[in-house]
Amino acid sequence: MCNLYAIMRARAEAARLARAMTDRNNNQPPMPGVYPDYLAPVILKTADGSREMRNLRWGMPSSKQALYKAASDRADKLRAKGKEVDFTELLKMEPDKGTTNVRNTSNAQGKTNAHWRPWLGPANRCLVPFTSFAEPDQDHERTRKNIWFALDDSRPLAFFAGIWTPHACVRMISKGWEEIEAFGFLTTDSAEPVKTYHAKAMPVILTEEAERDLWMSGAPWDEVKHLQRPLPDGALKIVAVGSRQDDAVPA
Repeated sequence: MCNLYAIMRARAEAARLARAMTDRNNNQPPMPGVYPDYLAPVILKTADGSREMRNLRWGMPSSKQALYKAASDRADKLRAKGKEVDFTELLKMEPDKGTTNVRNTSNAQGKTNAHWRPWLGPANRCLVPFTSFAEPDQDHERTRKNIWFALDDSRPLAFFAGIWTPHACVRMISKGWEEIEAFGFLTTDSAEPVKTYHAKAMPVILTEEAERDLWMSGAPWDEVKHLQRPLPDGALKIVAVGSRQDDAVPA
């Protein structure tokens, strides 16, 4: 699961490469470490079909099933203490920390996953710019150290295939109910060198303009779902090990 990435290129470069006509926050400095629930630049389509870059919070809505279970567990603990529970309100206020990675877009029968289905259409697809991303070493030396990957040592700009949505939820109890715009990106089977360190999954990366255009087109899910695939073995390179941020200045 990718829960850390960096975007060290200028926003203007990302907007230009993704052909975003506007940017709502073009003065943001480089981000050597983007973590879950952080605001980060995302390119999406507006109602008129043009592309716009703006900051969204990393973490799509969690499944209703997961939130229901968490609220039920919380209710049981409160009842065990002799407290009365308004379960409807408890469920509404159950913290939703968000789902950063979108892996299972189809179920075992090959049908589109019911949870993700509403956001896989053209209106909710987006591009997430990055220069490197980290996966913990859980399969090689099992140190859990961050292994940073990029297309090469110069850390060129690239894009994850993402989805986004307006959302209302409680992310943190201390902040209460919030209305946000959330995003996440697709993951797929790992390819080398990611596979050596994190065999479970890697992000879906769109390296070609034609791939990005297809993802951002009006094509239905059945015509774009083949893009949820790993890069060829060797397409990525390890550029850093062990750090919590990748603050190298791209060449």
